[in-house]
Amino acid sequence: MTRSRIYSFLVIVLGLWAPSLRAEPLNLVGTGDGFDVFQALSQAYTQANPGAEVLVPRSIGSGGAIAAVGAGRERIGRIARALAPVEVASGLVTLPVFDIPSAFYVHPSVPVRQLTSDQLRGIFEGRITNWSTLGGPDLRIRVVRREEADSTLMALRAGLPAFRDMVMSERSKLALTTQDAISSVRDNEGAIGFAPYSEDTAALLGVVALNGHLPASPGYPAKVQVALLWRDGPRDRDIDAFVAFLASPEARRVITRLGAIPSRK
Repeated sequence: MTRSRIYSFLVIVLGLWAPSLRAEPLNLVGTGDGFDVFQALSQAYTQANPGAEVLVPRSIGSGGAIAAVGAGRERIGRIARALAPVEVASGLVTLPVFDIPSAFYVHPSVPVRQLTSDQLRGIFEGRITNWSTLGGPDLRIRVVRREEADSTLMALRAGLPAFRDMVMSERSKLALTTQDAISSVRDNEGAIGFAPYSEDTAALLGVVALNGHLPASPGYPAKVQVALLWRDGPRDRDIDAFVAFLASPEARRVITRLGAIPSRK
């Protein structure tokens, strides 16, 4: 075989092998909290590391991420709650990435932008049913609530004494995901609900200052910690590279720009 034929043969073989040598995309599954932040981080990571890719699919919840990573179906997840002792014992580890405020949103038809925690309790308990009671228009209040295991609601209960023993009115719409909660507030005149704070969502809906504090202000009382999740074991170069990027000044700028607070760790 001549040298030119050998060269041509090697080019073809290496071309066939090349796809298998590329880094496998990281499928970052899990919570809807901070979804837009992770999307922006994945884009910035790919720009800084051509050929590397992090995919951020729609929410399957923190529990979904724990189940998928724990069973080995996925390598990495995103969660918005602490691991239970049994989950830690199974070999799962976490790394905090950012804190995100638990914000109250209203339909654009609602001009009310300042509420106290006691007023919010009255709304979600069903005792306050019209915006005129709170200085707004004569408009029915349509409440959008979440299930008790929702991380945003858990942060509100932990940060607001008025919410700790509050029983939400059953005459309200139950949203099962963050995206559903935001859509329900957007699509229903007079609606109010809560979800993780996002600059994109704030541009779409009205944001309520809680006890005089907007979600991005230092004195805001309710925040959710969002973390990465993976199995302890042999080092994964793709995960290591993404984690290293998250500690970079560029990643911290992305996180801050979208209204979240980078973790110190």
